[in-house]
Amino acid sequence: MKKLIDTIRNIFKIEELRKRILYTLGLLLIYRLGSFVVLPGLNPEALANLQKQTADGILGLLDIFSGGAFSNASIFALGIMPYISASIVIQLLGIAIPYFQKLQKEGESGRRKINQWTRYLTIGILLIQAPAYLVNLRSEVSDSGAFVLGTNSLLFNFSATVVLIAGTMFVMWLGEKITDKGIGNGVSLIIMIGIIARLPHAFMAEFSARFGTAGGGFVMLIVELVLLFLVFAGTIALVQAVRKIPVQYAKRIVGNKQYGGVRQYIPLKINAAGVMPIIFAQAIMMLPLIFTRFEATQGLGAVFGNIYGFWYNFVFGILVMAFTYFYTAITINTNQMADDMKRNGGFIPGIKPGKQTASYLDTIMTRITLPGSICLAIVAILPVFARMIGVDNQFAMFYGGTSLLILVGVVLDTLQQIESHLLLRHYDGLMKSGRMKGRMG
Repeated sequence: MKKLIDTIRNIFKIEELRKRILYTLGLLLIYRLGSFVVLPGLNPEALANLQKQTADGILGLLDIFSGGAFSNASIFALGIMPYISASIVIQLLGIAIPYFQKLQKEGESGRRKINQWTRYLTIGILLIQAPAYLVNLRSEVSDSGAFVLGTNSLLFNFSATVVLIAGTMFVMWLGEKITDKGIGNGVSLIIMIGIIARLPHAFMAEFSARFGTAGGGFVMLIVELVLLFLVFAGTIALVQAVRKIPVQYAKRIVGNKQYGGVRQYIPLKINAAGVMPIIFAQAIMMLPLIFTRFEATQGLGAVFGNIYGFWYNFVFGILVMAFTYFYTAITINTNQMADDMKRNGGFIPGIKPGKQTASYLDTIMTRITLPGSICLAIVAILPVFARMIGVDNQFAMFYGGTSLLILVGVVLDTLQQIESHLLLRHYDGLMKSGRMKGRMG
């Protein structure tokens, strides 16, 4: 306890770190307050049906990611997911279209142009999602007198669409500002804070179920909390292990190179993508809702609307593995690594510099990324097993899956950044046994 108190004191002794943390907390507070601001022209007391619709299933997961803004018909109802979907498309275009490939190689100026294209595409996606959200809203609450201006009012439809688009763009701006001037990845932190905000609601639903229809009482509730703690601790250990193992594994497989007369190792990782594959995969799984107007009982929505169904989890697991490889490929440029080694006189014993080295590194990355992607996929579908033992739908989402992986990954990455600031100024880190292994550690 004394070490923890001393560490907190050290954090606030560093002026830059203190300002970054307070700046981040301030923007996150603005986001949370905005989640309770209802769309103009709606009666917030008449949204019971919408909140019932988002109690579980894929819409429940979407509500978790938006921190309850979806079920509140808030100005932030669509959350950050449209921006993530646009980012996925732009990164895919970076593989297929030469123009975007060129932008990726232009450094900071290219990154700014890519960000601009991502914003434009986000608006395009919102032009589809916002009207779809309003159609779903009318179908759920039109009979409860929620629309002050009338169900089909042109003024409400136009103004609500503009507000929803502006809300998501504002959330996107908050995320970018947190990344630039705060601590941690802004988009990931916004998703994480929404997940944490829904945890008390999920716990109360499970509490009511255990002392109501589901039975089991206090004993079963304690057992579930112990299991949740074990799953959470196990996931942290797994993420840490996946991030620590690769260094030794890379030493054995890649071997050493001669670099300036000193033997060195190539720092490859089993999971170089962090939590981004989970976020990307979840964004793709929510796309069918757009085409079914957020109706989770028809067409594609019926197939993928049940987050505890076989096909949903099968496709979700495959997507997690695929995006792990995809994000690793765009994060680790083996061609550039091979060129840097050749330019500085380095080489891998037995492998010719240049294309053969790049091909060899690609092969190694393919092999060592496989166990990392499998681990992510397994943890992603754990809520299904929690549901099998009778855990409430809302509470089961925290027994693994996207919610838990994002929580663990984002917390570890943020703490790793804080620790870097502490160690840079010769203060003790957050961990007694050594440096914390974040995604960038």
